[in-house]
Amino acid sequence: LVVQSLALGIDRFKERIVDILKAILEKDGINIRGVYERSDAKVRKNEGLPRIKGFIGNEFDTNVQIVENGVKYYVDVKEGQKTGFFLDQKYNRQSIRKLCRDAKVLDCFTHTGSFALNAGQAGAKSVLGLDASELGVEQARKNAELNGLSDTVKFECADVFDKLPELEKAGEKFDVVILDPPAFTKSRNSIKNAVKGYREINLRGMKLVKDGGFLATCSCSHFMDYDLFTKTIAQAASNVHKRLRQVEFRTQAPDHPILWAANESYYLKFYIFQVCDEK
Repeated sequence: LVVQSLALGIDRFKERIVDILKAILEKDGINIRGVYERSDAKVRKNEGLPRIKGFIGNEFDTNVQIVENGVKYYVDVKEGQKTGFFLDQKYNRQSIRKLCRDAKVLDCFTHTGSFALNAGQAGAKSVLGLDASELGVEQARKNAELNGLSDTVKFECADVFDKLPELEKAGEKFDVVILDPPAFTKSRNSIKNAVKGYREINLRGMKLVKDGGFLATCSCSHFMDYDLFTKTIAQAASNVHKRLRQVEFRTQAPDHPILWAANESYYLKFYIFQVCDEK
């Protein structure tokens, strides 16, 4: 298990919660090898809590293998982002598979390759995954090898904001472009800059989609709410003279519930559009 506690109230019951989780899973016949804590987020300082990272109980190999949507991954629960893997996009990754057979796919902000590998396993002709983290790209390449996709799914360490204009200048076009960026804003004070960032990558992404191809785009910041994100995508489309046909709108997986009494729990917005040139 990988656990993260960010608030004082939860922290006081942490060991009790871990015991309950272990008991529930072991009752279902799942053997728990160990528990690793990733309570190393800066936000703990707001509650007067130290940043903690390490084993709770017995030690184990922190490079673990998981399977999601039939795709195998190596997950580094010690050094990976947050708890090592972003499970909230599970069904969104699954949703792009139907678009990717025999397609040329570009996956931006690929992290450890999850969208790219789903595209590859769905039968994509070629996939290029981009990420600014060398650690993430190295992990993504290992994951491609693990799934026997190294010949089809390639990864490059690059800043997406720099790489997309380069691809455009080179005349590259893709059947499917996927944008899964980190949260460009984690406070209300930086929303204006975040809007510029989301508009820029969506604008660039649309320009790289073949006429009639598809754009999958998302935001994982609750400060970038549904209305603002939707408006920003519309502005990007208008700026590059593209018409959008909405194919699908999704949020986070149901095990990351949206609580109507807590607005910040509705954070992930995920669109799939068909992108056409204005005639």
